[in-house]
Order: sequence, then C-alpha cells, then structure tokens
Amino acid sequence: MFIIKHKKIFITISMTLVVISLISLAIFKIKVGIDFKGGALTEVVYTEERPTQEILDSQLKSLDLGSVLIQPTEKKATEEKGYIIKSRNLTEEEYSFLISAISENGKIPLEEKSFNSIGPSVGRELTRKAITAVVLISLAIICFIAFAFRKVSKPVSSWRYGFIAIVTLLHDVILPIGLYVALSRFYGAELDTLFVVAVLTILGLSVSDTIVIFDRIRENLKEELKNPRQEFKNVIGKSLEQSYVRSICTSLTTILVLLALVFSGPVSTRFFALMLMSGMFFGTYSSIFLAPSLLVLVEEWQKGKSNK
Repeated sequence: MFIIKHKKIFITISMTLVVISLISLAIFKIKVGIDFKGGALTEVVYTEERPTQEILDSQLKSLDLGSVLIQPTEKKATEEKGYIIKSRNLTEEEYSFLISAISENGKIPLEEKSFNSIGPSVGRELTRKAITAVVLISLAIICFIAFAFRKVSKPVSSWRYGFIAIVTLLHDVILPIGLYVALSRFYGAELDTLFVVAVLTILGLSVSDTIVIFDRIRENLKEELKNPRQEFKNVIGKSLEQSYVRSICTSLTTILVLLALVFSGPVSTRFFALMLMSGMFFGTYSSIFLAPSLLVLVEEWQKGKSNK
C-alpha cells in the first residue's frame, strides 16, 4: 500500500511537526489564565435581556483590566441570563467600574451573584491531577493493548503495539498544543480548565481511532498465523485498506460538528473547539499514517537485527 511504501516520509512529517510545536512552545509559551495564576471571578445575572459577549468585550476593553474572560452561566426558562467574568485581582474601585460597564451605567438591570478571588493553588491542583490522569491512562493503554495482542505477538511483540499507541498519543497531543501556542500568541487564547479538558478528550478520541486500526491488524494477523502467505508489511497494508475509510468518515462527522461550534458556538468555547478539531485531524492522521508505519519500521529493525 502507498502508506507503507512511503512510511519514512510520513514519519518524517510527524517528527518535523512535533519538533516545530515543541520549539514554538519553548519560545513563545502559552498565556496562562486565572485558573492557573489566580485572579478574580465575578458572577452576574441579568434580570431582563442580556447583552451579547461581543458588547461586553468592547465595554471592558476600555477599562484596562488586562485579559478578561466572559463565559455564559445559567439558563432561565429557555433564555440564558448569566455571565461569569474572570479577570485579574480587582480593587474595589475597579470592581465598581466593571459592574458599571457591564450594566451600561445602570441602564441594563443585573444582579450581582458573587465576587471571589481565585488562588493559583487551584491551577497547581488541576495540573497535578491532569498529569496523574495522563500517566494512568498511558499505563492502562499499554497493558490493554499488550493483553489484546498477546496471541499475535510475532513478529512484533504485543508490548510494542502499546508503546507505539502511546507515541501516537503524544504526537496527537503535542501538535494541537503547537496550534494553541499560535492561537495564544496571535488571538489571546489562554491556558485554562477547558485547555486541560481538551487535552484529555483528545487522548480518548485518539487512542480509540488507533485501536480501530490495530484491531483490524490483529484479526488479519490471526488469519495469517493459520495460513502464512504474506509478509508483515503486506498484512499491515491490507488492514489499512479495510479500515481507513471508516476511520476517516467517523472523524469527519465529529470535525463537522466542531466546525459548527467554532463558527456558531459561544466565544468562550471557540478555542476549545478548535483544539479538539485539530486533535481529531492529527489523531486520524496518526492512526492511519503514523502508527502502522512505525509498526513496519519496528518489524524491519527487528529483522535486520536478527540477521546480523
């Protein structure tokens, strides 16, 4: 198959994009939101018609409060009424100016629900839990795939399928993070709880796509063990031909929904949707072009090593 024949090209493309993403992250970094660095959280509910986020953004820009994140909150009946406003720590005077701006000097009636300070410890706790979750997920994936492939551990060990799945997971997370660096630098995207949720969601979606391909490889390898006729790389190519259309169509339906969320959804979730969409794209790419190529490369390396 074309993909297996040109495997080194696809592996090189992935490695290049990963290196660019890591360099961008090291040089430009991502702006940190108040979930991680601390700040103030203001919640208000409008008693009548609620202004749009765009109107509030333009009102608050004139106050020089730095980066301000506005998120819709609750629904009353069928109409959304509330907002949560995240900003740096505010003085009493700045808070008064903020309330005055979002109510247009009292012209739009609103109810002040709460005003709290958020400590950076929340971000540290969230980071610790996210790292723990990623490590546990990775170990579970390796163990699950190793167990599932225990009957087809030749010519490639079942454990190596698990490690290759983790490599593709890292690829699928690092590339969207590289995109988020660009969004942070040019459009003001911040590292917040939605960013962490997006990373964990990408992990789940990506490994699901990879396992679909690996499962087809496993079934074909079982048949090949009963009646050996093809080389390992040909079995991989055959498996890809049988499953790549399904993988692409499944991912495409999700990407279309996320596109609708990007263009029609609230501003507060736009960067979240963009990151998920890029994760789906790179996850589909890695499950079809990267993971099978790495399997064949490992098998060829093992064969060359045994011939020496």
